[in-house]
Amino acid sequence: MKLIQVFDKPMCCSTGVCGPQVDPVLPRFAADLDWLRAQGLSVERFNLAQQPEAFVQNAEVHRLLNAKGVDCLPLTFVDGTLVEESDYPSREMLIKWTGVTTALPMLSLVPEGGSCSQPDCC
Repeated sequence: MKLIQVFDKPMCCSTGVCGPQVDPVLPRFAADLDWLRAQGLSVERFNLAQQPEAFVQNAEVHRLLNAKGVDCLPLTFVDGTLVEESDYPSREMLIKWTGVTTALPMLSLVPEGGSCSQPDCC
């Protein structure tokens, strides 16, 4: 099972809707992560304001913060490999990196004459 880890800039919440100006990317990205969870992937998200220890414990995150400051955030990792820096990836990129398939559900066909077994029931 793939593990996605996201290290966010300091903010009040992961959707960003409680701030004075809502960045439309944040709710979309939160929905994309929820979608990945529904596909069976493990997703961890860390907020610098609320979980600073996670930023110190991850050597790559710590190194990037020391070298570039908070401008390198957000950082996205898939199975420990950095795949995105300074921006939130699209769902298409998350699909590419994780290998999740997005098969559309099959639609059932209605038999000729309708779906009811009784005449004039529909």
